[in-house]
Amino acid sequence: MSLKTPLFDCHVAAGGKMVDFAGYQLPIHYGSLVNEHKAVRQTAGVFDVSHMTIVDVTGVNAEAWLRYLFTNDVKKLSHGQALYSCMCRENGGVLDDLIVYQIGDNSYRVIVNAATREKDLEWFAEQKWEFTSVKVMDDLALVAVQGPQAVELASEVLEEFGVSGETTRALKRFSAWQHRDWFVARTGYTGEDGLEIALPKDSAETFWERLLQRGVSPAGLGARDTLRLEAGMSLYGNDLDEQHSPVESGIAWTVDVSDSNRDFIGRTVLEAQKRSGGRFVQVGLTLESRGVLRQGQVVEVDGESVGVITSGTFSPTLQKTIALARVNGPIESGCDVLIRDKPQAARVISVPFLTRD
Repeated sequence: MSLKTPLFDCHVAAGGKMVDFAGYQLPIHYGSLVNEHKAVRQTAGVFDVSHMTIVDVTGVNAEAWLRYLFTNDVKKLSHGQALYSCMCRENGGVLDDLIVYQIGDNSYRVIVNAATREKDLEWFAEQKWEFTSVKVMDDLALVAVQGPQAVELASEVLEEFGVSGETTRALKRFSAWQHRDWFVARTGYTGEDGLEIALPKDSAETFWERLLQRGVSPAGLGARDTLRLEAGMSLYGNDLDEQHSPVESGIAWTVDVSDSNRDFIGRTVLEAQKRSGGRFVQVGLTLESRGVLRQGQVVEVDGESVGVITSGTFSPTLQKTIALARVNGPIESGCDVLIRDKPQAARVISVPFLTRD
């Protein structure tokens, strides 16, 4: 039986086509994935991301423990700042990718993927240090308001709930602030400016309705995927997994080895890969002809398999098919992708596929 987020009834009322995703009933779209995608690129859209898990880590050993758990170094954070990181096994395989925020002295908020919730919580328990508290914040809902007008429109609605719009508007990218049970971060997963907002569950429906009344479009999982792929952002289970490291998956920058005294899980393997390379590299691809690139399609060079597409779609913004592929080395010239067992000419293009100021 799939779980329901606090916004389930809002999705149904808005005409959302509900599907099971990571054990939750969530909308894949509200009638038009393309219209939802364009709303986020042009004005503002709102996503229900309450299926993701919010974990608060506190205690005198909190910083040291997270420096050991994560590939990126939380010591770089100051109060209110955010950091994207991976959490890896000793062999460098990615357990999860996540965002960590410093919310106070010896106090951090970590948001992990829904599909990896149980695995992550078990890993936290296995690795847990003395004088460190780990609390799952299941009393909160989580929404993402994204797009060029997202910060302004969301700030206006936040003011109705007693949360300072002025403070929210002043947030810098990858920073956050907290007002009682409300947590507002200038982060997102679309390549656009915007906010991710954790709020009390009993306020979620009203907050969602107020956003829609101000012209913010509800957006589903389909648009979230096309938006994040245009921005070159990884999806756990597609582009990231336990069989491949961050270095092999296009996000080597999340592995910080600058502090030679910091021991973190997987460091030996990951430091060597950053120095000499891993078994694979990530490339961006597009087709030379019509067609759509999809996860699982084989990439060939001169008739020999060199890798596989991890994420692919038709880009509503760029009006062409785009894909991330994991291949066994740089592709110097052209390549082919097997579509229905037939090779189709493709070429390497830069990632991210779409950039914003």
